[in-house]
Amino acid sequence: MNPQTTRARDAHAPRARRIVVGVSGSIAAYKAPSIIRLLRAAGHEVRTVPTAAALRFIGAPALAAVTGAPVQSGVFDDAAAVAHVQMGEWAELVLVAPASADLLARAAAGRADDLLTATLLTTTAPVVMAPAMHTQMWNHPATRHNVDTLRRRGVTIIDPDAGPLTGSGYGAGRLPKPEQIVARALAALDAASRDTAAAAAGTPGDLAGRHVVVSAGGTREPLDPVRYLGNRSSGRQGCAIATAAAARGARVTVVSAHAEPGVLAELPPQVDIVPVTTAMELHDAVRAAAVDADAVVMAAAVADFRPAEVADTKLKKHSLRTSGGTGEPVRQAAPVIPLAENPDILAGLVTDPPRQDGEHTLVVGFAAETGDADGDVLAHGAAKARRKGADLLAVNAVGTDQGFGDVPNAVVVLDAGGTEVARAQGTKQEVAEALVELIAARLSGRHPSV
Repeated sequence: MNPQTTRARDAHAPRARRIVVGVSGSIAAYKAPSIIRLLRAAGHEVRTVPTAAALRFIGAPALAAVTGAPVQSGVFDDAAAVAHVQMGEWAELVLVAPASADLLARAAAGRADDLLTATLLTTTAPVVMAPAMHTQMWNHPATRHNVDTLRRRGVTIIDPDAGPLTGSGYGAGRLPKPEQIVARALAALDAASRDTAAAAAGTPGDLAGRHVVVSAGGTREPLDPVRYLGNRSSGRQGCAIATAAAARGARVTVVSAHAEPGVLAELPPQVDIVPVTTAMELHDAVRAAAVDADAVVMAAAVADFRPAEVADTKLKKHSLRTSGGTGEPVRQAAPVIPLAENPDILAGLVTDPPRQDGEHTLVVGFAAETGDADGDVLAHGAAKARRKGADLLAVNAVGTDQGFGDVPNAVVVLDAGGTEVARAQGTKQEVAEALVELIAARLSGRHPSV
């Protein structure tokens, strides 16, 4: 039997979209041409609207060259054309990259004192902003307030990266890589298109009345008041699954183990969030939420072990003691930290289901694998599927540049016997939609080939 296969959107020729790229006054404006090139390489039509400050960092001819279209920056450049209205109505997506602290403030206040902010007020298209500024500006309460205001209005804010800044600074404020910005922007555009189509269809969604519990992020097991054992999970895949399930009408609970704040902020407002820290806390929270759940998706990266004891004070790198004979101080050996095993949350959901009304809860797990001398990623995943017994297990390869964080993902979905039933690849949102389609199919008793 051939496995059911989900195909990522990028396997097909994409539909050309009309995208306005706004550029504001940040040194990161020099990265705007790279973002525009990626959008055009994907087949999209791009127009650019720089602010006056942006043109101090990058010239209009450079932007015109990469867009292949004239550059407009002033409301009065062609007053008869009413450019801000025309641009806002033309756009299917408005992407502002970089978005300076000043631009965020003006957008949050509803200002319309240049062509870019006027376009933001007139457009009904989804808006994505990628802030870039110095760390102190990004962390200032005024900027945080402006970001929160924009997010509440439905603007997608891509949190800046941490790293070297202009001058000698280091911290959060760097513009993310152009590839990441483009992926997030197009994902937001796709999500908005799906929401519009669902609203036009007038249907509540095939998961209406269902409760879906999703764990997201990575647990942290404390060693002492300062340090912990953790992992690199950002929570992006789990939150994308939650968003996809909510879009289909489900009541969704996210049990978040340190998912990135910006990722949580982008969840639909109707999604309930339960914050946890450790694997034990996640175990209890998931089981409590799952007492009436139709499906539980264990997307969080859960620690297999925790320190057997947590120190009350900070563990020192080394300490000094006096040797018995000479009186000379010597370094002690590095401490050995005994570990205790955490409960297997996924297996427990199968063998001891929290739901007590006799209805079956669909259990979906994740297996992040790297492969080793004993087998490849899929072999380890198949063994785990048989061992855990979950209805579905999404197996994905992880590493420095794959799986964790704001990068594409690819999964092979296995059943409880280790047999492949589906594949999905693409952005985190595309993978999420494929998995939620499988969940919806299982809950309704249908098994589509996507």
